[in-house]
Amino acid sequence: MREGSDAAAALGEVVREQLGVNVVASQPLPAGLGPRRFVRLILDGPPGRLVARIDADEDPAGRPSAAAPEPALEPLRSFLEDAGLPVPARHGGDWARGVELLEDLGERTLERAAAEASSEERRALYAQACALVPRLQALSDPGGEIPAFGRRLDGALFAYKAGLFSRFSLPLALGRDPRRSEIQAVERAFLWIAERCQEAPARLAHRDFQSQNLLLRAESGGSPQIIMIDLQGAFLAPPEYDLVCLLRDSYAELPDEEVREHLERVRPSLPDAPDPETFARRFDLLTLTRKGKDHARFVHASQRRDDPRYLVHLPATVRALRAAAPRCAGLDPCLVPLCAWIEALPLETPPCAP
Repeated sequence: MREGSDAAAALGEVVREQLGVNVVASQPLPAGLGPRRFVRLILDGPPGRLVARIDADEDPAGRPSAAAPEPALEPLRSFLEDAGLPVPARHGGDWARGVELLEDLGERTLERAAAEASSEERRALYAQACALVPRLQALSDPGGEIPAFGRRLDGALFAYKAGLFSRFSLPLALGRDPRRSEIQAVERAFLWIAERCQEAPARLAHRDFQSQNLLLRAESGGSPQIIMIDLQGAFLAPPEYDLVCLLRDSYAELPDEEVREHLERVRPSLPDAPDPETFARRFDLLTLTRKGKDHARFVHASQRRDDPRYLVHLPATVRALRAAAPRCAGLDPCLVPLCAWIEALPLETPPCAP
């Protein structure tokens, strides 16, 4: 979509075409790590307000070279809505312009709510979020209509994560640029983890099931309902993947005791109900690769994009990695170097100016 006043005029056109009302005010919402933009629109008729989700050309460097771009939000959003999963309502859109008009859920994320909640309230919120994971995993492909069921956490994605970690995180652990042999050691470790995950059941995963992508909708006379946003990246992954995103979140750090409680509660309710040992082992292995990738992306945003906002989340990310590394180091010799480098990552926020 066009920029500036042209973009505002184009959004106004889409709203008039789809809803027959006018935009009287607009407010850009803070951007994330990706290129997608969001604008809150105030209307002169029902529904009164909504959020315009505006797609943009992605950076191909943000995915493996052979991987296809993320699919559109539809039909996945409608599929999840029809299955009874909590997602934003859609008020129309213009696919040619890359615009979706979605329910305005406000800005109260699980991250914000957890920071303000008591321990008991926080546990209840996360129990509600965890309960969505088995419901997602119980869904199956309705005949090839939903692209998410044709996408998978595969070896190429693990290799991509290894490359990010080697380029942006490993130098912080070493205090210098890595040697080729050290980069290869990271690649071997991520490949070993990829092979273990290929042995696991492949279930539908949100893919970025973390506190900033879970919004709380106020319900009259009851507890707030958690609504999932940022759905388009969904793919098939081991049963533990979304739980790693949620319970080892860089934005909302949970005490280890609460992490264990939630994992023990949700494991038997998963469609595959993995045995406790396998479940715990895969949870730790996926923590190394997922949080290793997150750590690298935060550093990358600062060094390459002059965006230091995410550096404040590096310490929590390192603590999540360190929670898993000691248990993983003994699983195979190829994991020993990676786990040692994780232990060497600085806990303090590094000076990562470009």
